Amino acid sequence: MYSVKGLDPGTPRRVSGKLVSLEIDGVAVTVPARTSVMRAASEAGVRVPKLCATDMLEAFGSCRLCLVEIEGRKGYPASCTTLVEPGMKVRTQTRKLADLRRGVMELYISDHPLDCLTCPANGNCELQEMAGVVGLREVRYGYDGTNHLRAEKDTSNPYFTFDPTKCIVCSRCVRACEDVQGTFALTVDGRGFASVIAAGPTDFLASECVSCGACVQACPTSTLMENSIIDNGQPDHSEITTCAYCGVGCSFRAEMKGTEVVRMVPNKDGRANHGHSCVKGRFAWGYATHPDRIRTPMIRKRIADPWREVSWDEAISYAASEFKRIQATYGRGAVGGITSSRCTNEETYLVQKLVRAAFGNNNVDTCARVCHSPTGYGLKTTLGESAGTQDFDSVEQADVIVVIGANPTDGHPVFASQLKRRLREGAKLIVVDPRSIDLVRMPHVEADYHLKLLPGTNVAVINALAYVVVTEGLLKEDYIRARCDLKEYEKWKAFIARPHNSPEAMEKVTGVPAADLRGAARLYATGGNAAIYYGLGVSEHSQGSTMVMGIANLAMATGNLGRPGVGVNPLRGQNNVQGACDMGSFPHELPGYRHVSDPTVRALFEAAWNVPVDPEPGLRIPNMFDAALDGSFKGMYVQGEDLAQSDPDTQHVTAALEALECLVVQDLFLNETAKLAHVFLPGSSFLEKDGTYTNAERRISRVRKVMPPLAGLADWEVTVALANALGYPMHYDHPSQIMDEIARLTPTFKGVTFDKIDRLGSIQWPCNDKTPEGTPVMHVEEFVRGKGRFVITEYVPTDERTTQQYPLILTTGRILSQYNVGAQTRRTANQVWHNEDRLEIHPHDAEQRGIQEGDWVGVRSRAGETVLRATITERMQPGVVYTTFHHPFSGANVITTENSDWATNCPEYKVTAVQVSRVAQPSEWQRHFTEFDRRQHELLPTHEAAKA
Repeated sequence: MYSVKGLDPGTPRRVSGKLVSLEIDGVAVTVPARTSVMRAASEAGVRVPKLCATDMLEAFGSCRLCLVEIEGRKGYPASCTTLVEPGMKVRTQTRKLADLRRGVMELYISDHPLDCLTCPANGNCELQEMAGVVGLREVRYGYDGTNHLRAEKDTSNPYFTFDPTKCIVCSRCVRACEDVQGTFALTVDGRGFASVIAAGPTDFLASECVSCGACVQACPTSTLMENSIIDNGQPDHSEITTCAYCGVGCSFRAEMKGTEVVRMVPNKDGRANHGHSCVKGRFAWGYATHPDRIRTPMIRKRIADPWREVSWDEAISYAASEFKRIQATYGRGAVGGITSSRCTNEETYLVQKLVRAAFGNNNVDTCARVCHSPTGYGLKTTLGESAGTQDFDSVEQADVIVVIGANPTDGHPVFASQLKRRLREGAKLIVVDPRSIDLVRMPHVEADYHLKLLPGTNVAVINALAYVVVTEGLLKEDYIRARCDLKEYEKWKAFIARPHNSPEAMEKVTGVPAADLRGAARLYATGGNAAIYYGLGVSEHSQGSTMVMGIANLAMATGNLGRPGVGVNPLRGQNNVQGACDMGSFPHELPGYRHVSDPTVRALFEAAWNVPVDPEPGLRIPNMFDAALDGSFKGMYVQGEDLAQSDPDTQHVTAALEALECLVVQDLFLNETAKLAHVFLPGSSFLEKDGTYTNAERRISRVRKVMPPLAGLADWEVTVALANALGYPMHYDHPSQIMDEIARLTPTFKGVTFDKIDRLGSIQWPCNDKTPEGTPVMHVEEFVRGKGRFVITEYVPTDERTTQQYPLILTTGRILSQYNVGAQTRRTANQVWHNEDRLEIHPHDAEQRGIQEGDWVGVRSRAGETVLRATITERMQPGVVYTTFHHPFSGANVITTENSDWATNCPEYKVTAVQVSRVAQPSEWQRHFTEFDRRQHELLPTHEAAKA
């Protein structure tokens, strides 16, 4: 039988410069100090029976199955909680130990159903296995006494079942919830024989459980079991791949029966997640085979026409002919492409290559434009590289952690668990956010400072923090003089020290008390290793690039760059945002962030691609929309992005898309953009393709095909076919060849190959001759640009101001159970937790408007109006409201404006002036959306066939 459990040495691995030698069953073994006897035995090839122990958790010593004998020591100590000592002589197999273990196991089995043949864990149950290991052959106690065999199952969670009749109260689930996840949702209720596992007062669904699956993974019996295993049975093989949700990039083992995925198990060897997961990666993969998947190419002349299913050849030929016609009529620059931050590096590279080599222009952009383009600009300007500086594990050495404009527990939950663990160990926390996110106060975690600023005043806050560092003499002068451009530093220092940047002056602007600003600045500058983690609440502002540079300024000024435990760390939103940027998805940059105007760089690509590369930057996404409306831009190839839902000012975006003569969409579902398309090319999910993703820590990880593409082609094959039809020949037999080309042309990827990734597990770029196995921490000896550059960061208020007509500020974000525009997660059971976007509003603002919990409210801005249900909460501060954007009917981006970052055009999603009032019906836009959505689905061939 294929085993999903794998080798488990029982206790975590220790790292120590001190080694300890001992003898186990006559075998000499040497292990790091503080290693358990159980793990030492495992490394010596000796397997000690166990139930409560696992290498994902610290030892607990409750099951009494792992007893050993130690020469010179009385009794029978538990090997999981006993640490090795020099010269120790251990015996793991004696007659007395065998009797003790059988007796213990007999007690467990006496209160356990003997239904192994029909149990979903049959063949992969640790209890079943250990009963065999200890030689249990009979149970003398019978079932007539008090037992737990009639306890009721808890089936409230959509992804797993809790069957208390199978529970041995080993506490592994409780400890996993506490130590690995950090949620503290489970407890052991009662004592002795009355002990039971409890998830809150009622059931799992109503508890604080976040459905990360750590408890399910930890359970040694079928007490906690995935419903997919209950329904489909045990897997028979597996493949290692990488999650396609957020920028953490968790490694998973896809457990299979034939070509069917039956569960996703977090990979303990995954460098980004170390065997942990969240509800999305662990459970929400069912969208890959959802009935809504479109599996056949479709074309139509106008968006009011019915779709017509065609062959791949006809669809590709039609799309190519339309692009050729448009360019012949309107000029070479009348078409462009959008790469996907959900697709692989190889697929993204091919799309930008197609645009530059087959279209002959630089009209290529990506969703990073609307999320993290200020990160690229700001970090490239100050430090010399457009990426975060650390690996995730670096947080374990941080003494002060600053979270700015990010909500890790919802957006990057696996990294958040690692961060929370460090906070429980004693690290200090500063949260800079207009909203009271979970990290401000949760079990065993509380922020030392919550700088609850007004949206749009980030730069004012960062300048005030820097003012304290400069004027109170908290600068790391030796570091600055050794590492930074002193001329630029002196300019910045003089600017920051001006009185208008002081906490007292900025208090009126930001709403943050000056004392808190001063206290937070002192803590960051003097508290030891200080690390900054930031999200879209930094970049999605009119001064997003300025803020990123301000963060880099502060880190350089305090010497918090270039070693573990510090750094400037953007938390990327989608699985391959970093990779999409690396691959040259911006109109001004070729792969590796090299400007198209550089003749040396162009010559390199021209020689490899056998075509000239346009030296002029192309159109950004907002420019494409404007050009479409003025009639000069007529064709667009969109791979795996939903611009019509994700981009700001929805009505402007849809008008631009409707103005196109040929919109080609390559995706899994008929999303909001596809409803406006003329050609639909079915996409492939992460389970259907080979390639790589690059996560937020620059970690390149393999994506491996576990089932054939449902539409017949992987995404990279579609792009190759389109390029060939356009007259530009592309030929690759496998994505590994595409990566080889990327490595030849991109210095930071020079040493990257599929074979090396397979050998090492993953690689963090830069990977080249100097660092052949990758770079966990950047800027160690010097900055990539040489000397770090301080940049003046004058605070400039946003043009988006509150008025009597629009007195509130709307800001937006994400929620744990849903992902981005929801195309994937809305087609899973995650809908149980979040089936609509809601507007969060402070009780004072709600009372002023007569709004009660659950009321429908109209949210009106200068751009448009939508209607949402209200949630009244003190998470918000008065004057600020908040919503998510996971459901298309909500129309969150109908009300966001075209305001954007001065340097990159990244939209200012986080600051929109609005008015909120009670209403009784949907908005006009929502009524139009509902009708248009109905008509478009009626135009699908499947609908026509069903009607016939």
